[in-house]
Amino acid sequence: MLSETRGKESAGLAIKSNVEREIGVYKDSLPASELIKTKGFNEFWNQYFKNWEKHKSGPNYIQLLGHTRLVTNGFSSNNENNQPVTKSGGVAVHNGIIVNVDKAWTKHKDLTRVYEVDTEFLLDLYMQRLKTEDALSALKNTLPEIEGSVSTGIITDKSDLLLLYTNTGSLYYYSDTSLGIFIFSSERFILNHLLESYGIQKNDGEIDVKWLHPGSVLVLDPNNLNFKLLKFTEGSIDQKVFQVGSQKKFQIKNFSPSNTSTAVIPHVSENQKERLLEFNLEKIRLLKRCTRCVLPETFPFIYFDKDGVCNYCKHYKKQEYLGIEKLNKYADEIRNPKAEPDCLVAFSGGRDSSYSLHYVKNILKLNPIAYTYDWGMVTDLARRNQARICGKLGIEHILVSADIKMKREYIRKNVAAWLKRPSLGTIPLFMAGDKQFFYYAYYLRKINSLRETILCENLLERTNFKSGFCGIEPYFDDEHNFTLTTSGKLKMLLFYGKEFLSNPSYLNSSLYDSAKAFLTYYFIPHSYFNLFDYLPWNEKEIETTLINEYDWELSPDTTTTWRIGDGTASFYNYIYYNVAGFSEFETFRSNQIREGMIDRKLALEKIEEENRPRFESILWYLNTIHLDFDNTINTINKIPKLYS
Repeated sequence: MLSETRGKESAGLAIKSNVEREIGVYKDSLPASELIKTKGFNEFWNQYFKNWEKHKSGPNYIQLLGHTRLVTNGFSSNNENNQPVTKSGGVAVHNGIIVNVDKAWTKHKDLTRVYEVDTEFLLDLYMQRLKTEDALSALKNTLPEIEGSVSTGIITDKSDLLLLYTNTGSLYYYSDTSLGIFIFSSERFILNHLLESYGIQKNDGEIDVKWLHPGSVLVLDPNNLNFKLLKFTEGSIDQKVFQVGSQKKFQIKNFSPSNTSTAVIPHVSENQKERLLEFNLEKIRLLKRCTRCVLPETFPFIYFDKDGVCNYCKHYKKQEYLGIEKLNKYADEIRNPKAEPDCLVAFSGGRDSSYSLHYVKNILKLNPIAYTYDWGMVTDLARRNQARICGKLGIEHILVSADIKMKREYIRKNVAAWLKRPSLGTIPLFMAGDKQFFYYAYYLRKINSLRETILCENLLERTNFKSGFCGIEPYFDDEHNFTLTTSGKLKMLLFYGKEFLSNPSYLNSSLYDSAKAFLTYYFIPHSYFNLFDYLPWNEKEIETTLINEYDWELSPDTTTTWRIGDGTASFYNYIYYNVAGFSEFETFRSNQIREGMIDRKLALEKIEEENRPRFESILWYLNTIHLDFDNTINTINKIPKLYS
């Protein structure tokens, strides 16, 4: 139940009993809070706990491996893809993503792929190694085949042992032989909360929860709760420790609902659908643009002086960085001397947050925990890149998952409402669901006793035209290039109120979520440490580092590396460009010109390429929120163009 914050798309439990010599598994595509209320789950539970007394004495034990899932590889509608995963006599729970899973299966022709979930390869290869090797050696020889992030617990039908391994540090455990318990979880807070709720604590009031460090394996003998900690990087393995026993094998029984259907994405004629996307480049080229930057005449509240320079350029203030020396000094102040986590890094999986995580860990030598708020629009590409970074750096990754099904339904309702009365000012409603990010950033820092929250906000990514389309004039003060005043915020509220009254379709079940997002973003104080207040943003260095050092994955439908992990950006930028003749790329490239990073000629070349419609991403977005591609794009195309 406590782990449900990490994923609500499916849940499951494995129960291993050495009385029955069985491993029972029950899982379904339901949140844990719903799963435990089902008749099937309760019958499964009673199968092993109806005679609990026989487990309470002697060497008898019960092992439970539970998991709540955020779907990445493999549809949850096929129950075999859900966790715990069973294969070849093994049962595993796994957090993370194996990014080379397809290549790995191709390499191992001796293994047969049955499911879609990536955990299957890890488990299948481990079980094959276990035929000729002891438990530790089998795991050690499996891991070099894996790329990405892995935090896993494995039990098998061949022995009593439980193996825990993490390459990110996303595992915590508590052992108490006097109580006869050993418990592990993916986050410290989850385990602390569980233990506190049962009044389990040391004499001094502190709970002795241990962290399984990145690259470590823990092997537990459940008969006596003896366990061994090892780091595979430190010398050889003691082959005499925890050998596979010769006891009678366990029988694996699956009590799960027989749901093996696979969700089918409707086949589409790509050529036919892609042709619907407009790219009115020749007309947009005729727009008058600032002679210094690339903002066009359709930009809200823009005007040009006699030399053709826009008011946004005239009021622009170059970034003043605090400097590397101050950055290093601050890092020294917050660094944990015990090399335990000391800061939280906001981690979207985009290029800036990925590079920042690299910089915080490798350059500043801090010990970060990465944090992602997944509201349903974090793409699989972003998740794979997150796995690459965290796996290679050995960084714990806390993922807070919203009720993704519900969030996507909110998005669908707001986009459907918008299509009835399109307005460029109300497009931000599509992204309202991600604003709770700020709440959880504060919350996670507090419960993990971290010294700082680090944002990776590129200060060049200013999108003030979004408020401009709400009728709010730009306000330039002495400290900021652009800021939204209190009166501006009130004007925005009035604008949205008017839009909602004019279009009652907005008055749907998403309204409370959208209102909460607005308050969270605009009215709750945000006090965070931003890396790029100190460090100049360097596009070439960032891209080179990520691609060369982390094999960072690019998107096949665009040449840019910006916002490729954001599932909604390609859609709203298509609308802005199609209707207004510009998108976020114009504001970003214009700020680069003002900072002296690129010249205007290069910026013009880049925006023409970057504004090309991203068909695959737009199709994914509309399929994900269950809106018809043809109807949606045709409606957008009919909106009167500001450049006509």
